[in-house]
Amino acid sequence: MISKDIFKKAFTNLVTAKALAELYEENFKVVSKYVHATSRGHEVIQTAVGMQLKPQDYVYPYYRDDSVLLAIGMQPKDLMLQLLAKKADPFSAGRTYYSHPSLNDADKPKIPHQSSATGMQAIPATGAALGFSYKEHEKSGFDNENELPVVVCSLGDASVTEGEIAEAFQMAALKQLPIIYVIQDNDWDISANAEETRAQNAFEYAKGFHGLEAISIDGTDFVESYTEFKKVLETVRKERRPFLVHAQCPLLNHHTSGVRMEFYRDDLEESKTRDPYPKLRQQLLDSDFAEDELDAIEKAAKAVVAKEYQEALQAEDPKPEDLFTHDFAPTPVTEEKGERSPQGAEKVVMVDCALFAIEELMTQNKECLLYGQDVGGRLGGVFREAATLAQKFGDHRVFNTPIQEAFIVGSTVGMSAVGLKPIVEVQFADYIWPGLNQLFTEVSRSCYLSNGKWPVSMILRVPIGAYGSGGPYHSSSVESVVSNIRGLKIAYPSNGADLKGLMKAAYHDPNPVVIFEHKGLYWSKVPGTKGATSIEPAEDYVLPFGKAWVLQEIWPQDDKETLSIITYGMGVHWAMNASEELGLQDQIEIVDLRTLHPLDEETIMKSVKKCKKCLVVTEEPSDNTFARALSGKIQEHCFQDLDAPVMTIGSENMPAIPLNSVLEETMIPSTQKVKEKIQELLDY
Repeated sequence: MISKDIFKKAFTNLVTAKALAELYEENFKVVSKYVHATSRGHEVIQTAVGMQLKPQDYVYPYYRDDSVLLAIGMQPKDLMLQLLAKKADPFSAGRTYYSHPSLNDADKPKIPHQSSATGMQAIPATGAALGFSYKEHEKSGFDNENELPVVVCSLGDASVTEGEIAEAFQMAALKQLPIIYVIQDNDWDISANAEETRAQNAFEYAKGFHGLEAISIDGTDFVESYTEFKKVLETVRKERRPFLVHAQCPLLNHHTSGVRMEFYRDDLEESKTRDPYPKLRQQLLDSDFAEDELDAIEKAAKAVVAKEYQEALQAEDPKPEDLFTHDFAPTPVTEEKGERSPQGAEKVVMVDCALFAIEELMTQNKECLLYGQDVGGRLGGVFREAATLAQKFGDHRVFNTPIQEAFIVGSTVGMSAVGLKPIVEVQFADYIWPGLNQLFTEVSRSCYLSNGKWPVSMILRVPIGAYGSGGPYHSSSVESVVSNIRGLKIAYPSNGADLKGLMKAAYHDPNPVVIFEHKGLYWSKVPGTKGATSIEPAEDYVLPFGKAWVLQEIWPQDDKETLSIITYGMGVHWAMNASEELGLQDQIEIVDLRTLHPLDEETIMKSVKKCKKCLVVTEEPSDNTFARALSGKIQEHCFQDLDAPVMTIGSENMPAIPLNSVLEETMIPSTQKVKEKIQELLDY
């Protein structure tokens, strides 16, 4: 039985959302400057969901969910400030679209940032539920133990055909996570309808995921929507398992303000017969509300919307300087600290420096987890980079995932949002591509587009580079693609001590970090890479990002040509070996970048201006790469000091690294190739 108070709140919410949609149509020329969508036709299921969520819950609405936002306590003006991209937009300060919320208010459900939510949000949402599951296992405590938090992920029906949805459903069912997927099914994508785009609806699809229980309801009937969602919510709070709620409803407005329904819809008249507004109004009349009482509620809602629209119009726009805030959250690690080479410590290979760093971090920090393909107890990583960790910290904390790079990367967004610090890995750099959607769209932009509310604190480990005839699917360099994703910090160390110090700095950094770890340096088995082994730094050692290392420093010399080599990763060893074999250690300065972002431009430019000549060494094919961009920047900043053009050496510009060892050797740089390039530049 639904009380009159609940009915009244629901009707108020619906007519407020309806009034917003109508106002936007009346003022189309003003509000269509920025794209927006509305919940018209979807108001009832959204209201039924939003009204029942608690402050401890996490909700991931999609771009049509303004009724959800009103139901959790947002005001029409809040939504309109975002509609008009105003500075006071409480979600993003004018940075992202209408009904793209991010909220971290104590008295409301939490809304981590998400993209335009055409399916991508399912993975971060499921990551949040995975985080809750871990915290419950650790008995870390919640504010209200009697009403444990639940994650609600709202999706349009068209997005359920996305591959990333399958990854999310699979993990939710496999791990039995406390998440509810609410699918609002209006039978339309944009101009493509259900018959064109899907083999089954979401309710039918969910049956293939054992352990994911699903129900299908009439999303235009408030009584059914409210009572059925209440049952599901109570079940998930207590039983901690996933549900899918498939709610059928009509779309009674445009897909977005830029894609008008009259352009392509042939079912508008039929859809109007399923309008939830008259249905809910009749349910209130049947529950002893009077016509004039409902008219008064509707009139008041329209008045509030009209008044707050005028206030939103007058609100201040962002200033140009507002562009440059919240790209990263401040990090506490700004200086190198601790013992890099403790007396009596053993010299260890690079892979073990990372392993020991993670073991120390997990010992000290209960919120630290490690997961990815094959990192669990059976193997401990294909490079043994996680060996013994599952045995020491438990399978709930160090665990295998399916072959799901998108989930591995994107789940960290939700994990971070609930207060955890995930360390994840893709097995080889070549496997990162399925995860790029999440890395670019969800991970990297969260801090900036939430106006600083939701930085993503995670570490993504990426074994990289050519080694031992790995062939075209285990040898690639991908740093140029990843370094083009703004909002990430990127490390590419050349030795174990740097790797451990950067790993520690990355853990304490509230921002997302990608660490490229050259697998050819892991054990120093490649000739000429003994320099990658290090005395293991002490537990307290941290190395800040953005601090290059002048590994081989020289002084200006009047009688000899001098050269600065700027490099990173394996390139450091080629440069050092080439310098030694040429006997030119007093003429060649070598700068190890350590991190690709932030980049220590001061150290780079100082070295180049001193030496007058510069060679940038990379393992990537050199065209259109990070190295080429760096060469161009050096040329721009140091032009008047240069005695020769800045040169770059990298792999041959072929589509892939062949398996055959002769072809591999021909493809990638080497000490000999770097020696020849050095000589060419010194003789210039």
